[in-house]
Order: sequence, then structure tokens, then C-alpha cells
Amino acid sequence: MNTLPSTQQPVDTILTTIADYIIDGVITSPTAYESAHYCLLDSLACSFLALRNEACWRLLGPVVPGAVLPDGARVPGTSYELDPVQAAFNIGCMIRWLDFNDTWLAAEWGHPSDNLGAILASADYLSRRRQERRETPLQMGQVLTALIKAYEIQGVLALENSFNRVGLDHVLLVRVASAGVAAFLLGGSRDQVINALSNAWVDGGTLRVYRQAPNTGSRKSWAAGDATSRGLRLALMVLQGEMGYPSALTAPGWGFYEVLFKGKAFTLSRGFNSYVVENILFKVAYPAEFHAQTAIEAAISLHPQAIPRLEEIEQIVIETQEPALRIIDKTGPLHNSADRDHCLQYMVAVALLDGKLTMSDYENERAGDPRIDVLRNKMKVIEKREFTQNYLDSDKRSIANAIQIFFSDGSATPRIEVAYPLGHPLRRTEALSLLLEKFQNSLHACFPLDRCQAILDLYTNRDRLLTMSVDDFMGLLVRAT
Repeated sequence: MNTLPSTQQPVDTILTTIADYIIDGVITSPTAYESAHYCLLDSLACSFLALRNEACWRLLGPVVPGAVLPDGARVPGTSYELDPVQAAFNIGCMIRWLDFNDTWLAAEWGHPSDNLGAILASADYLSRRRQERRETPLQMGQVLTALIKAYEIQGVLALENSFNRVGLDHVLLVRVASAGVAAFLLGGSRDQVINALSNAWVDGGTLRVYRQAPNTGSRKSWAAGDATSRGLRLALMVLQGEMGYPSALTAPGWGFYEVLFKGKAFTLSRGFNSYVVENILFKVAYPAEFHAQTAIEAAISLHPQAIPRLEEIEQIVIETQEPALRIIDKTGPLHNSADRDHCLQYMVAVALLDGKLTMSDYENERAGDPRIDVLRNKMKVIEKREFTQNYLDSDKRSIANAIQIFFSDGSATPRIEVAYPLGHPLRRTEALSLLLEKFQNSLHACFPLDRCQAILDLYTNRDRLLTMSVDDFMGLLVRAT
């Protein structure tokens, strides 16, 4: 343990380690900033695409009608100006809604771009306040640095600490990372960053029940917005003088470890730098839970062989990793789109039938195709130990799946194995053109052509983006009423 100077109370080492990284960590890797640049714009693409979804729109805007904040934090792709906490909820909700944003897979999984809710909202709000006082606003380079650090905090904590195994949802790591990074962005001291982090852990953990059958539901689409906005709320509170809890993790009987983590302390297998953002996984082709990405790719390659012989299919064998078995291996009825986009068999069935998988394929109209359940009932999902080992190997980090179709006459298709999905660092070059296409496609429903081009220019001009003020950047993303 370390000691908090202002109180002389012992402080949990995890809290001081994270706080020191947030405040003093220097990011020197050009690769980190290149990746962060793509992460930011890809997250915006996910946000703009989500605005085409009526269910997402219903959750956006102020908490109650009319409760706007002129010159507050803006919500990209909309005309909303809100208090920063509610803006963070809106942004986080949009980024996550379609399950199309970047992903981190380890002992725990999650989506570090969820933290952009708190980062963009707090940075925009602060920059607008500074402009009013004729002070220098934040630059987007500072936003990218905050992004890198939030990714690193969430991702390193996830490497060897599995929260899902104790029934907790990964969004608690979003709350922690958002609280610490937002406190620093807003001008918090080291003590205040520690206080924000400690309060985030004191909040405990969100149950995973809404991601798992039989309760899978739409909360999984707004849980990240809730977590990042809560992190920002805690940061604002400590900046107003709210105290922290130095042994939030280790307190005997009452701390996080004993109450929620079976008495185990967290393991940090590496220090904090820029490892996570440099190895982040982009979703560029299929809006699907990431453990299924390579299975979808394999199924699409088998589509031409499957579609003429649908009636002859006797069995479909899917070899996968253990985490996929735990979270997306589902049999029986699927009740809604949230259930379907976390069902390995459903996604594979659609890919075999259509040779593609789109966001609309999770809706009731597509799910009514009786052929989908016929194929699902013929699937056998098994763990391949090698896939699990390579998934957990920090030097490989594969997310492999293999599919083979067996027919009633005894013949079979080739076994198609895909180890690394599009968007993996080992296939990054292959994915960049698809990332750009995804970004381009997301703009046109929100902005006129000239604005689309101005926003698109930031995709290829990183130097301009880095030096752009946050308020100018967010202003470019405002949608006229």
C-alpha cells in the first residue's frame, strides 16, 4: 500500500498506480496515436450508425424533456446540448448500441471505446467554458491521450482478472477508467484522481444478468453509457470536494476484493503504457459479438456450398474457444435482437444462408425465416483447446473458429478455420479500407455533403486533428434541427 499525503491514510496500490499513470504517464508511441485516431473515428461511425435505430433515439436527449444546457456538452450527430453527465450517457449509448465498436478480449472482455462518452463530454464542456473565459481550450491531441489511457486502464485490468466469472459485467471497468481519466481532464489533482477511482470501485459491480439467457435484453446496449456517465459524475463530485475511500479494494470485510471478488486481489501482468490501444480489435465487417467474428467469416466462405444443399445438411460442427462457449453458445428460443446478436448459432446460420451479416439481420422480420432455426438445430458447438490457449496467449491473441458442414450422403465441405478476424492487429492493413468505408457510410444520414467531406478529411489528416480545439471538433459534428 501507498499513502495519500492529504490524509496520511494507506491507499490501495492499484489506486495509486493507476493515478500515477493517468497524471504522469507519457505516451511516446506513434503507433498508439495512429490507433487512437482510428479508434476515435470508428467510434463516431458507430454513433452515427446507431442514430438510424429508433430504439436508440428514444434514450437520447435530456433526462426529462426540455432540460437542456445551452453551451453545454454536445452529442455528435444530434442538436443536443446537455449537462456533461447526460451527454456522456448519450455518447456512450450511441457508441455501444449496435455492438459494432472496438473490442478487447482477455480473461475479461469489453469495449474500451465506451469511455469516450465521459472523455468527449467532459472535454467539450471544459473547452467551451475556457473559450468563454478567453482561455486556451483543450486540443484533440489531449483527447487522444485520454483515450489511450482509458483503453490501457480498462484493458490491462482485464488481462488476467475475470469479472464475468463472479457474475459481474465488464462495464464496471468503464466506470473506473472514465472516472480517473475524466477527473484528470477536468483539472483534478493526484489526490482527486485517486478519490474518483476509489468511488468508482465503491460503486461495486453491475450484474451480467442482462447479457445472459434467459434475461438477455436491451440494457446491454445502454449499460456502457450508464457506466461512463457515472464515472464522469463521480469525477465532478470529487472536484467539488467529495472524499475518497483509500482502501476501497482491500478493506477487510467490506472492500471490493472480499465482497465481490472472492477475496482475491487483482493481478497486473504488465505496467500501464499503450499496449491496449495498439492491439485493439476493430469491428469492420460484421456487427456481431467479437468471439463470433471468425466464425461468421468462415460461414460466409461456406455459403456457396451450403445454399444449394440446405435440405441435405445433417450436421454443422463449430469449433470455438471457451469464452465463446460461455457467452454466445445458445440453444432454444431467442426472444429479441439482443438475444440474437449474442447467439453464435444464429449468426452462423444467417451467414450460411445469406453470405453476409448485417445489423438488420437481428430484427424480428429476418428472424422469422424458419430456415435459421432449422440450421441452428443441426449445429454442434465444441471447444478446441488449442483455440482457447491461443486466445489467452498474449503473444498470439487469436480468436479462432472453425466450421465444417456434413451432408446426409456422407460428404462434407472442407473444414474452414479462421484464426484472426478482420480488425485484428495482424490484419490491420487489410482492415483500414473497410474502416474508412464504414466511416464514410455513417456520415451521410447525419450531415450534408460539404460537412461530410470536412469530417472525412480528419480521417486522413491526423496532424490537423491533433491540433484542433475540442470545441471546434465537436461543433463540426452538430446536426442541425
